[in-house]
Amino acid sequence: MPKRKLLVVEDDAGLQKQLRWSLDGYDVLVAGEREAALTLLRRHQPSLVTMDLGLPPDADGASEGLALLREILAIAPDTKVIVLSGNRDRANVLKAIALGAYDFHQKPLDADLLRLVIERAAFLQQVQQENRRMLQIQADSPLAGIISRDPGMLKVCRSVEKVAGSSATVLLLGASGCGKELIARGLHRLSSRHDKRFVAINCAAIPEHLLESELFGYEKGAFTGAVRQTPGKIELAQGGTFFLDEIGDMALALQAKLLRFLQERVIERVGGRSEIAVDVRIVCATHRNLKTRVDEGLFREDLFYRLSEIVLVIPPLRERVGDSVLLAQHFKHRFCASEGRTGLHFSPEALQAIEAYGWPGNVREMENCIRRAVIMSESAQITPADLGLPEGVPAPDDIDLRAARDAAEYRVMVKALARSGGNIARAAEMLGVSRPTLYDLMNHHGIK
Repeated sequence: MPKRKLLVVEDDAGLQKQLRWSLDGYDVLVAGEREAALTLLRRHQPSLVTMDLGLPPDADGASEGLALLREILAIAPDTKVIVLSGNRDRANVLKAIALGAYDFHQKPLDADLLRLVIERAAFLQQVQQENRRMLQIQADSPLAGIISRDPGMLKVCRSVEKVAGSSATVLLLGASGCGKELIARGLHRLSSRHDKRFVAINCAAIPEHLLESELFGYEKGAFTGAVRQTPGKIELAQGGTFFLDEIGDMALALQAKLLRFLQERVIERVGGRSEIAVDVRIVCATHRNLKTRVDEGLFREDLFYRLSEIVLVIPPLRERVGDSVLLAQHFKHRFCASEGRTGLHFSPEALQAIEAYGWPGNVREMENCIRRAVIMSESAQITPADLGLPEGVPAPDDIDLRAARDAAEYRVMVKALARSGGNIARAAEMLGVSRPTLYDLMNHHGIK
């Protein structure tokens, strides 16, 4: 893991040497005056700074030091600045703290105590960075709560924004654990029905003989044990959104009743004779291939087309570029806070294992895995052993940008040359480059 950069601003050569030696756990940069310090700040962007207020040309005063402090915080507001001061500098130290310095350390230096102050500043800076990163991730997503930078997943989110305001029935397709209910709740929150109820039911979790009464309700005396009139889940969602999870597992007999409701928007309770009008938005989800189940006679074709007004396919985690590590960091941050494990971070090997694993259980599996790792980790690092992922995970994809760019250039050039029949002028036109540029690229990639 690379060392954190620490900028030391001190004009005393002896103190410079002492600080560099005592803070060897950091990548120490040294400056003796204001302009040199600002140059290093812009070039290296250190997150931590220690500084003496008495800098040339005002070595006996604090004007240069305070001016530098203002400029540092103007350029990089999140920088943690620790002021090194003598006994007579108390008033100037108070000014520095008021300007935004993180802390101060009194001279003569106590190396152990100074290291402790710097470590605390580094930890706070790391926490603030992670928090800001998570807020940015959530702000980037069209739906609050969806953590993703994958273009396919963000496209789904923007589709949700488009259809949320309509009353169209939405069918969500995707593997178990990939976030179908989260998307359904997002549809509800973004709709005009957001102030009404969101009611969910899992068709696979309720026995077939009970599911009808759960959906449509029942009248008193409709069956043994029906001691009072009970409205169903559809009726309870009046004015809001009704989410049918795992619709692909619903029995054929119930599918007919659901189809009638979708067409007429009325229900009859079990044992009842009167029709009850219900105004709800229907959202369905399944991990099954409904078209295949239609072909097998396990799902009604007319219901399939009725549900398919809007179909959104949610990609599995293994297809979401970069999201596995992004989500791992998110869950680690959340569980470290809830379990009181501050300062815990992933080892590089753990991140490689997360990136390379296929996550068949998708986000749900990821969440459980990271929570277990946070609880079980015995050090400040989460290792592959803490994650408990299967051994023999393949090596992660190469993320060398130059190699990726070369491979992409090679592919599109070969395609363009093939489509143009080897005509350089036409291939260059397709690629949007000049002929000399194309010749240079062909020579670079060894294409004759």
